[in-house]
Order: sequence, then structure tokens, then C-alpha cells
Amino acid sequence: MIKFLDLQKVNLLHQEEIEHKLIEVFRSGWYLLGTEVKNFEANLSQYIGTKEAIGVANGLDALRLIFKAYIELGFMKPGDEVIVPANTYIASIFALSDNGLTPVLVEPDINTYNIDISKIEEKITTKTKAIFIVHLQGRVVFSEALKSLATKHNLKIIEDNAQAIGAEWNGIKTGNLGDAAGFSFYPGKNLGALGDAGAVTTNDDELAKTIRALANYGSNEKYVNIYKGLNSRLDEIQAAVLDIKLKYIDAENLQRRRIAEQYISEIKNSKIILPENPENDKEHVWHVFVIRTSERTSLQEYLTNNRIQSLIHYPIPPHQQKAYQEWNNLSFPITEKIHEEVLSLPISPVMCTDEISKVIDVLNKF
Repeated sequence: MIKFLDLQKVNLLHQEEIEHKLIEVFRSGWYLLGTEVKNFEANLSQYIGTKEAIGVANGLDALRLIFKAYIELGFMKPGDEVIVPANTYIASIFALSDNGLTPVLVEPDINTYNIDISKIEEKITTKTKAIFIVHLQGRVVFSEALKSLATKHNLKIIEDNAQAIGAEWNGIKTGNLGDAAGFSFYPGKNLGALGDAGAVTTNDDELAKTIRALANYGSNEKYVNIYKGLNSRLDEIQAAVLDIKLKYIDAENLQRRRIAEQYISEIKNSKIILPENPENDKEHVWHVFVIRTSERTSLQEYLTNNRIQSLIHYPIPPHQQKAYQEWNNLSFPITEKIHEEVLSLPISPVMCTDEISKVIDVLNKF
């Protein structure tokens, strides 16, 4: 069986270092807000190129905290609007709803699956406060036009960087393109923890200070609560593991790029639409390799019968979910087409040559 993602193998690449560090943290007797978190935050901010990185409990919290902090700082208030891609994973939208903000959905570009920047301005109103970009599937979405648009309308650019750590635009890493960014280190991500974990990066000192307090019961000083905060802290064990794996992220992303390039050059089947490889390969870290086909059900069954795992990211778009019943009558044809046709193939730094060749061969015979 070719697994969609062999997490055990991915983590065993660094077995000796991780096991040594886990014992060290266990014996230290200090499990929250300690040296490991500080080290990881420092190394993450240096890697991304931002002044600040704040470890939090998970990726959704990272995003929730960014918007919560902007509300506390008076830049946003409940009822304000935020532009967001219509085909994102629903967590991006939950982060807005949770703060009483109004998500304004914008269709993606059918070729990149990222928000169509040319369609943003028509959705901007006097209530719009931010453009929330999602680097979906590991591909950067950014442009000078987007920057100009944000400046023109005095909007924040927030990045959902859950899937694209290590990707670059014009030499700048994702997570340092906008005003603030949220990261997920869910185990299956390119940089994955051994459980839930997340982070926020920003160059805004005041925002960082506010997020730190909000994530720790709204407190900068024990028992002194200046905000109605959350409990969302990155623990020492996850920080220690992430700090080890961060050293290898570029090499592992490079391996993903090599597999993606081979898939794109060697999969030749008219029933399958392959993802677009950007001209600058640093703009994609291939968190997932997503093909499209109008015969998805039969293709997925065929792959399963050939002992190849595949997944659908994601079967139901946010506007068709029960959680957002008020949107159920809306129509987003490009988003709907994407969600009806996408299928993710195995891709990871531990795939061997034979596995890659088998996936290609099986798809070409479909």
C-alpha cells in the first residue's frame, strides 16, 4: 500500500534527535512557557524573517488570536468585513465568525486554486478591514497589485500560512508578506508536530504583545488579566520537536518539489487536470498535490484497488456547510467545480522512487 502520507516514516527521519530531546524535556520538569518555546519562537521568526513569532496551541487559534488582537487594538470591531477565499478550508472562516467579523467570500483562480486577486476590489466596502489570503495547498498567493489594493483602502493583509511554510515570493517567505500570519503545525503539515500546535508571525510589536497576552488568559503578568483571553499555549514538547524539524524543512520541501515536477512531467492522461507549476518553483512547497477530474469517484476507487491512498481536500465548500446555512443558497461556480473534482495524490519527503513511478504508471493507465 502506498500511503497518502506515512507520518511514522516522516518522524522517524529524525528519530534519534527527537527521542533524545523528548527525554530531556520530560526530565526538565518544565512543560509550558519555557526554554523550548522561546528557542523555537526565535528560530521560527529568524527563518520566516519577522521580528516576532508567538507559539500557540493550534492553527485555528493562531488565526483567531490575530483577529481578536486587532479588535482589542481598535483596528476592527464585530460586524466589520474581511475578504476571504470561498474555497478555503473552513478554519479560515471560523476564525472570522468566532470574532463576530463578517466573511466576504471571493472566488478562486481555477488555475492556482488561490483567491483571484482581480476579483477582490469589487467586494470591498466601507466596512472592509482586511484581506485574508490563504496560501492553499502550499502555493503562494501574493502580488504588487494586492499590496497596492491594501494600501489604497487601508486594509490589513492577513496570511493563513497553515500549508505553505518555506514558500517564497520575490525572496520573501510566506508568513512575512502581510501584516500577520497564522501557522498550523498539525502532524500532517510540511512542518508537523506530534499533536496540535500553531504560531503567529508578525513585524508589529504591539500586535505581538497583545496576542501573547490573549493566548495566556489575557495576561502579561500572572493573575493580572487585561483582556478576556484564551488558553492557547504551545507546550514545551511540541516546541522542542518543531525546533528540530525546522532545520530540515527546506530539504524536505525540495524533495516535495522534485516529486511534483516528476508527476507534472510524466502523468499524461487526458482525463486528469494537473496542478500548475509556478515559473519560480520556490512559490510552491506542495503541501498536497491536487489533480482534478470529472470522474473523481471512479478514479479514487481505481487508485484504492491499486493500493494507492488518496484524499479529497475538500469535498464540501464552506458556503454549502450546515455551519453556514445562511450561505447555502449562494452560488460560487468555480469553488463548487474545484470541490467536486479535486483529488490529492501521495506526496511526502519519504516517498521512494518506486512508489512515485507506480502512482504515475497507474494514473496513466486510468
